[in-house]
Amino acid sequence: MNNASPAPRQPRLPLARLAFRPFFLLASLFSVLAMVVWFAFWHGDILLRPHGGLMWWHQHEMIFGFGAAVVVGFLLTAVQNWTGRKSVSGAPLLGLVALWLAARVTLAFPMGLPAGLLITLDLAFLPLAALVMARLVLAAKLWRNLMFVPVLLLLAGANLAMHLGVAQGKLALIREGAYLAVLLIAVLMVLLGGRVIPFFTSRKLGRPQPEPIPLLEKLTLGSVLAVVLLQLALLLGVAVPAALQASAMLIAAIASLVRLARWEGHLTLREPLLWGLHLSYAFVPLGLTMWALALFGAFRVELAVHAMAIGGIGAMMLAMMARVSLGHTGRAIRTLPGIGVGLGLMFAAALLRAPILAMFPQITHWTYNLSIIFWCIAYLIFLFHYTLPLLSARVDGQEG
Repeated sequence: MNNASPAPRQPRLPLARLAFRPFFLLASLFSVLAMVVWFAFWHGDILLRPHGGLMWWHQHEMIFGFGAAVVVGFLLTAVQNWTGRKSVSGAPLLGLVALWLAARVTLAFPMGLPAGLLITLDLAFLPLAALVMARLVLAAKLWRNLMFVPVLLLLAGANLAMHLGVAQGKLALIREGAYLAVLLIAVLMVLLGGRVIPFFTSRKLGRPQPEPIPLLEKLTLGSVLAVVLLQLALLLGVAVPAALQASAMLIAAIASLVRLARWEGHLTLREPLLWGLHLSYAFVPLGLTMWALALFGAFRVELAVHAMAIGGIGAMMLAMMARVSLGHTGRAIRTLPGIGVGLGLMFAAALLRAPILAMFPQITHWTYNLSIIFWCIAYLIFLFHYTLPLLSARVDGQEG
């Protein structure tokens, strides 16, 4: 007689089996649609009349529509591996997806709904995701991974600031909230990048993983957190000297760059899924350095923000989604045709939209157009390869 307990039943719909499936797919599709709307806007065609206006909508939705969905999809998938406990799936997962989707639709098409309802729909997503993650981490007593919960909650706070800025007509609140959100996602890149980039690289190259230098790790994480705390202070109305903020950013940039140099990225030139991770991480110190210079009037801060948002966040998300979507659907981890081109286009978009535009502001229209087109092509390549795997059961028959 077989007394083994039966394996838990999986949701019949593969899309509902783990969070990476719906969120990677929908976030990628949404980013392309949002960029098409933004492209039309720059050519004088108003395709939407969203809540908050198109300028606000573009900032907000690329962070909290696209970016937050990818972050949640990754974290709620990874937490299952970290804790050994089943993450959200089935109807609860589809409910979380529906909440995210409802916020995207109602912000794009307000339909005369009360602003309070739109804001509530949008604000609820990140705290619920944080609650799911906290429950699993606390049950497993893996305190190291609890740090992601306050980051998600601070992201929700930045989201609230952007909504309050619209409601109260305070542009500074919108701006500082958006800046805080970008820096918080950069913190996640630094935290997660330090775990996975050297590990993936050493495994692919068949070389021992470089031993972390404790002082360097503390300096990197501490300085990046200091940057976030200073930005939070600015959001709360505290007067932060530009010199202090710039100093923290330059320390974080130098420490991050030294940390990255130890991961042997120069040996990954034949593997786009690896050099894509290394190069996207490099855009964090680049963005921080540009930001520090912008604080002293070298150029607009938003150029530095776009360096980090496109070359750092957008490119790393593309590289990570391409890798995770293969591994978690039971497929061999390899670079599919065109993914390297897509990553190259993301970095070209970031260079055009940030340092090149800083040097040649007279070509603003061209850099905007090309960066939007490059983003769309890159994520359409991802959707071409990964839509079917994300919608299908694992090829090895395992759970997930």
